[in-house]
Amino acid sequence: MTGRRRLVRVPASSANLGPGYDVMAAAMALQMEVEVEETGEFSVDAEGLHIPAGRDNLVVRAFETLHSADGLRFRISSEIPPARGLGSSAAAIVAGLAAADHLYELALSPQELLVRAAELEGHPDNVAAAIHGGFVICGEDGAAPAAARFDPPEGLEAVAVIPAEEVATDAAREAMPDQVPLADAVSNVSAAALLVLGLQQADLHLVSRGLRDRIHQPRRRELYPRSMELLEAAPELGALGATISGAGPTLLVWTTWQDTGKVVEELERRCADWAEVRRLPFTPHGVDVPEL
Repeated sequence: MTGRRRLVRVPASSANLGPGYDVMAAAMALQMEVEVEETGEFSVDAEGLHIPAGRDNLVVRAFETLHSADGLRFRISSEIPPARGLGSSAAAIVAGLAAADHLYELALSPQELLVRAAELEGHPDNVAAAIHGGFVICGEDGAAPAAARFDPPEGLEAVAVIPAEEVATDAAREAMPDQVPLADAVSNVSAAALLVLGLQQADLHLVSRGLRDRIHQPRRRELYPRSMELLEAAPELGALGATISGAGPTLLVWTTWQDTGKVVEELERRCADWAEVRRLPFTPHGVDVPEL
């Protein structure tokens, strides 16, 4: 069995955007690329990535929820650093599902893809951004996950501060209490409304006001204290504000395009010995399966 081949590109994603814990996410301009080819023999070429090279690989596991991987070669490359809060697992899941869907012409709808991906990931925000691109707001439609999307506004940019250390998603979730004070919940609802309104209206002043969070970031401070110190200092650097990306420790610094250069310079000065600073635009593009 040889012949068919599909290439899948999936963007990184940043979730838990400020007040939008487990609700909001955005696609980011880093990619995972997966090529699946019928060769007659199963294999995984991870191209130097420190990921499993067998059927326990997350791309393969997602693929095999739709079709057996027997006789297939998987070639995986990725710009997305793992365990840094940039949606590497979501990208792997969406890549595996999309590869099986297109290789075997299963004709899954985007909603069906979201339901399957969210079940594997355990939450819908990162996978929704990886599927749809742009900004997504996640919720439920009956018992099923649902997502609404909109394009990133013009003039808004982001800079990622990516520490060398990793933070496990389980550790970040364990830091969250079962209940939070009503005042914190009300504050986050207000901020989330301002953030969505600002993004849709391209009102970056409202975006800045909408980035504050009183629920998940303060309670995870001990997991990434340097990232949190930098978050609090973001306005001093000329940024609109900052958010911890996903489970962390990556910090997403939100800027206007006019201020990005000076913000990058100041971040590089402050983070030279402990983190990589990378200009990382929001992207409107989700999963892509180009013609070969």
